[in-house]
Amino acid sequence: MFFDFGAGEIIGLAVLAMILIGPDRLPTFAVEAAKFIKRIREMATNATNDLKENLGPGFEDLKPTDLNPKTFIQKQLANVLDDAEPKSVPSSSSKIDPDLL
Repeated sequence: MFFDFGAGEIIGLAVLAMILIGPDRLPTFAVEAAKFIKRIREMATNATNDLKENLGPGFEDLKPTDLNPKTFIQKQLANVLDDAEPKSVPSSSSKIDPDLL
């Protein structure tokens, strides 16, 4: 779950909702709120699927939490490093390539 609500907070929110909305309109409000949350989840799922489709191959396992720039870069670097073959450690007497000057 995204929010850390305990039983006391949920009961408090229910009592507050009954006071603010009223017991006669509370069931309709709860149904409308559930429909709204369902629409938001569908929009988020569609956006994630569109993003996966537009990014192309290699991003099939993309999760919204991977879109954090730090997490995204770490994941991509880990994939590149896993694909690369281990190279030998260069000697301490490295020389500069004259073509690079």
